[in-house]
Amino acid sequence: MHDTVLARETRTVVSPSRIELGAGAVGTVGGHAARYGDTALVVATERIFEFHGDTVVDVLDAAGVDAAVYTDVRPDPTVENIEAAYDLYDRRDCDLIVTLGGGSSIDTGKGAGILATNKGSIREFGVDRAGYEGVPEPTPPLIAVNTTAGTGSEATRSVVVSDESTSTKFLIVSANVVPDVAIEDPELTVSLPRSHTAFTGIDALTHAIEAYVSVKSYGVPDGYAEAAMERIARSLPVAWANGDNLSARADVMVGQLQAGQAFTNASVALVHGLARPLGAQLHLPHGLANGLILPYVVDFSAVAAPEKYADIARILGVADADDTTREAADAAVDGVLRLCEDVSLTGYLDSFGEVPPREAYLDVVDDMAQDAIDSGSPANNPRKPTRGELVDLYLTIYDDALAPDSPRRS
Repeated sequence: MHDTVLARETRTVVSPSRIELGAGAVGTVGGHAARYGDTALVVATERIFEFHGDTVVDVLDAAGVDAAVYTDVRPDPTVENIEAAYDLYDRRDCDLIVTLGGGSSIDTGKGAGILATNKGSIREFGVDRAGYEGVPEPTPPLIAVNTTAGTGSEATRSVVVSDESTSTKFLIVSANVVPDVAIEDPELTVSLPRSHTAFTGIDALTHAIEAYVSVKSYGVPDGYAEAAMERIARSLPVAWANGDNLSARADVMVGQLQAGQAFTNASVALVHGLARPLGAQLHLPHGLANGLILPYVVDFSAVAAPEKYADIARILGVADADDTTREAADAAVDGVLRLCEDVSLTGYLDSFGEVPPREAYLDVVDDMAQDAIDSGSPANNPRKPTRGELVDLYLTIYDDALAPDSPRRS
């Protein structure tokens, strides 16, 4: 019998109250919105709104719900994005929030919701200042219409915000920001380009792996994580290679939802601790940053949780039942690297991100290491890194994956 934390203490499992899943699910938005009020703040990036905005606004209109549309969301939403979205919510006397897009839109909507029901600036709710569960009051009703297959934000208690004044990202974590309704319609992901299919898919893989090995893991999120890894491993390369394959798109969408449910009920760990500072400094999409870092953290951490990493290797198809636990655990990094290579992850660095010369990178490594520690995420890792080890990991990532002539890029 497996030892379980549930034999010793209570855990709270959070999830959206309702999940609408499958082709055509976007058509349910109006009915849900009408239960909450008659004016919705609709939050999206301009690009996503061009693709799907009319669909959502028409569905709302048919249900008798007016839309106040905010489309200035940045790929990494900023303090200013959240404040501007909340200002529109307030001016239009909105009753609820509908987000359209991936993590950036959802996080902007969550942030605006925090300001709508809580006093203070958004920065005050970061875990480094308010701690975990630092949002006192629930947001207004929130419906998250997902158009990507990676962030899992529609199922989580997390908000990631960029603070451009300090070139850092901060994290807010509270059950009071979990969306009330998650809409998972794979037809909306067909418009996702290959690059972002790769980024969001690897982001979801990272969520699943980190939740699975976290020191806060237990049976419920472990089950979500295992299912997520299996779905992503088999279907992400297919969805990347043929974006019109709706079966693969749907499978990855379910996988990323399960990965979101895994990490919001366990935690993320060292990869995310390293990724937020790296992404902020190099202006990398979050999923790309995660994928650049993930193999090195898997290699670093496997010794501390060999059974878990052996399971990961077997799920990713790089180990079998005949391998010893240690042999399988050591192979997990190969499975991660293969999946990253399948979707040409490092090939997108020329177009997404600003890789500095090594000397300039060295100038910010110490600050990035401190930001990683301050985030709290590395403390959830099975192997606890020292500050020096964080610096070494950042240098390895540069030399092996970021530099133009690095092995993973060449």
